[in-house]
Amino acid sequence: MKFTTPATTNVIDRERYVGRPYDRIDGPLKCTGNAPYAYEHHKEVPNAAHGYVVGATIPKGRIVSIDLDAARRAPGVLAIVTAATAGQLGKGSKNTAMLLGGPRIEHYHQAVALVVAETFEQARAAAALVHVNYAQEQGRFDLAAVKGSAKPAPDGQDKSDTRVGDFERNFELAPVRLDASYTTPDQSHAMMEPHASTAVWNGDKVTVWTSNQMIDWCRTDLARTLKLPKEKVRVVSPYVGGGFGAKLFLRADAVLAALGARAAKRPVKVALHRHLIFNNTTHRPATIQRIRIGAGRDGRIMALGHETWNGNLPKGKPEHSTLQTRLLYAAPHRMTATRVAELDLPEGNAMRAPGEAPGMMALEIAMDEMAEKLNMDPVQFRILNDTKVDPEKPIRPFSERRFAECLRTGATRFGWSKRNPKPGQVREGRWLVGQGVAAAFRNSPVLTSGARVRLASNGLVTVETDMTDIGTGSYTIIAQTAAEMLGVPVERITVRLGDSDFPTSAGSGGQWGANSATAGVYAACVKLRELVAARLGVNAADAEFVDGKVVAGGRSLPLAQAAADGELVVEDKIEFGDLDKKNQLSTFGAHFVEVAVDTITGETRVRRMLAVCAAGRILNPKQARSQVIGAMAMGIGGALMEHLVVDKRLGFFANHDLATYEVPVHADVPHQEVIFLDEEDEYSSPMKAKGIAELGLCGVAAAVANAIYNATGVRVRDYPLTLDKLLDKLPLAV
Repeated sequence: MKFTTPATTNVIDRERYVGRPYDRIDGPLKCTGNAPYAYEHHKEVPNAAHGYVVGATIPKGRIVSIDLDAARRAPGVLAIVTAATAGQLGKGSKNTAMLLGGPRIEHYHQAVALVVAETFEQARAAAALVHVNYAQEQGRFDLAAVKGSAKPAPDGQDKSDTRVGDFERNFELAPVRLDASYTTPDQSHAMMEPHASTAVWNGDKVTVWTSNQMIDWCRTDLARTLKLPKEKVRVVSPYVGGGFGAKLFLRADAVLAALGARAAKRPVKVALHRHLIFNNTTHRPATIQRIRIGAGRDGRIMALGHETWNGNLPKGKPEHSTLQTRLLYAAPHRMTATRVAELDLPEGNAMRAPGEAPGMMALEIAMDEMAEKLNMDPVQFRILNDTKVDPEKPIRPFSERRFAECLRTGATRFGWSKRNPKPGQVREGRWLVGQGVAAAFRNSPVLTSGARVRLASNGLVTVETDMTDIGTGSYTIIAQTAAEMLGVPVERITVRLGDSDFPTSAGSGGQWGANSATAGVYAACVKLRELVAARLGVNAADAEFVDGKVVAGGRSLPLAQAAADGELVVEDKIEFGDLDKKNQLSTFGAHFVEVAVDTITGETRVRRMLAVCAAGRILNPKQARSQVIGAMAMGIGGALMEHLVVDKRLGFFANHDLATYEVPVHADVPHQEVIFLDEEDEYSSPMKAKGIAELGLCGVAAAVANAIYNATGVRVRDYPLTLDKLLDKLPLAV
């Protein structure tokens, strides 16, 4: 099915099942421990050996030699895989050699060997006996030090530089100006489930149970890496224990599990321990950002400029932290620029809301600083500079844009009018109390997505797609979609996900998953409705599917009757035309935060949070709220504590575990409220939905920073806002 015209009234609009707050279908399985994750497929693979990864202990250089003799003689060892023994590997969409180093070493803790043994303890003990001699080379580990060598990012989907009008001249002419720099640190995904895989070979075919967000991407790259036809590779990932972008791509655990199983002639399971997750896999790269805003005394922005610098491995992707600045606020003269320098740290890549999350951390502080210069309320300043068209392409309107309504709704609900605009004025004993606001923004892309739907003779429906559920509720919203389309209760629908034997879906990532995947199920269900109508001898266009029956032409027939002679199976996919090119598809929101800062210790406590979101039709408000409050908690981490500490001598992240890389815990997270505006975006898909996952994060850290400034009068532009950056500037306790 091609989606080429705006969605008019359709079956989904009945909202008998879609739009309802159903509990998660997978919830009982997870709560009882019966949902198997990548390392736990004991029934399918009852006799798996264990692989333990040896990581490089230098950040850059080459392997001179590897001594494996002692490890091979260790008890229980079945095989050892290195780049030398693995044979020549192919290249996937990225340089797969990075997943198994040798002789070149690209970064610290790059995998250099896999030791396979009967038990995990034996594999770990033997891995400690692998002796590697390195020739280390000088590396670059400090973004500030290499900033001057940064170059324009390679043009891809997101251009490095954009320009409208004459930014420099109009910035200088503006009567009110801001020119400020901000930094965001390297951050880790820190998800609960580690990168893990279990592999088994059957002749020349390999099956890998893995933790991955994008099944088809993983399968394609694994096939290329192993130099196998794609049909010889099966990837299975029914449950993913958190990803946040770290599991978008093929990683070392899947490659090494497959290579280890081939070498040992046994099924092999591999899990990266937490230290390897931090340094072996991807992370959010640090940024240095410069923002310039010039405005008239009436508060209207005349000139808006945003430049960002980050570092990555050679050929690594940049962090496009200017994406939101291109679209969020009106300004006739504007400029954005992205520069990337070469660093020899582990690879920087997608982490929840790549680009917008760190970009909003800077832009939304700058907007507050500018509002103060103008002596304007920061909510009103943002509303004044709202726009209904793409500021860089004024001929392209937003399909839906309710940004100002989000701000107004949030201000009313939060009690913003009671806020004291003068910083440092509200005290409760030794605590200074303040409130902050920030915009929320994230684009809402759509991707081709397919599904297969089966109708059994007993009326039960099964939906199959390689879509993944990374804790976001894919099982449930897909069941709700099929229930709406076919008129059967959610309880009579079975959803099967995360298997490359199923039709290719959009996968989970980039806020495209829910809308695209459910639209793919919608397309398959339309096809099944047509087949059912034909079997029952009724007109599909006039038929109503409700309560397990097909009603048309004065007749009411059981749905199951269409499959009386055998199961009906259909398959289709949703393909999107150019509506997203004619209209800008984005989601909008507003974050409001209240904090208290201890004047003696500098400790910051977030007291309450409110998010107002406009993100198309909300397919399941209970699950959507869960995603948003989780993202808000993640935003607290980005604001106050999350920071990968770079050892600039040895070239690695020193705090590479959950004891020293701090993330918010229950005591750090206050009361959270979420409001969804009633919205249906007919240009987005037949579902009229968008995404919500990253909208809940983008802007949170800035709202916290702005609240801290309102509480204390101390402006911090370098994240995270730890107490040492506040302590010597705080007013004395009274």
